[in-house]
Amino acid sequence: MNENELLRKRFAELHDRAVSRGIWTYSDFLSLAEQSELLSLRLDFTSLCGGYASAERRMACFGGEDICGYEGAPPIACVKIEPVNKKFSDDLNHRDFLGAVMATGIDRAVLGDVLVRDNTAWVFCRDDIADYIASSVDSVRRTTVKCSVSDAPDFMNEEPPVTSAAAASERLDAVISGVYGMSRSESRQLVEGGRVFIDGRLCQAPSTEIKIGVIISVRGTGRFKYEGIEKLTRSGRIRLLVRKY
Repeated sequence: MNENELLRKRFAELHDRAVSRGIWTYSDFLSLAEQSELLSLRLDFTSLCGGYASAERRMACFGGEDICGYEGAPPIACVKIEPVNKKFSDDLNHRDFLGAVMATGIDRAVLGDVLVRDNTAWVFCRDDIADYIASSVDSVRRTTVKCSVSDAPDFMNEEPPVTSAAAASERLDAVISGVYGMSRSESRQLVEGGRVFIDGRLCQAPSTEIKIGVIISVRGTGRFKYEGIEKLTRSGRIRLLVRKY
């Protein structure tokens, strides 16, 4: 049994437990590829939650008020990590904070997204590991930090500003090419190579016409929300509106 088969079997077990026992069940945080596998199964009573609306890493939530009799509460907590003295802090980024947390021996599967602003990070995680993270991380790179289990940041649901990009069409490969300033052959290779997800679903068809409101994730490059066409240019190209995360 390969890795994907084991994953699908695990999803089926969690789903069956929720339905047969009438209790909410949850997976660990899932990568985009794992979420795509889940969505391909089309299981009833299934949703995804990462602690905030536009989260990339999300838990699978199996259950519903109609079968469980109560509202679900995904076991997600948030740990705030901030320099003790911001004036003398290194310039810290997402990779720095994630590396410091992973260095404590924690598995990536129990960690969700890491949001960073002003040299401070908010790490979404499984709630049973939050206290351990808060007590174990005391430095990030050469910067001494303090940690606390915290409310999620107020800015977590802020959408990025709208920006524009030129593209030949609304085809997936053309849009990625325009948004990230790469050639069509490069964007096509990313799509066909299994590195592109639309709303959490793997898409390997470069000719896919994308719809307004979808979030496109390109592994290793970034993700953006498509907001439609701003205008047509004199050269016959289009100006797209996007929100880049």
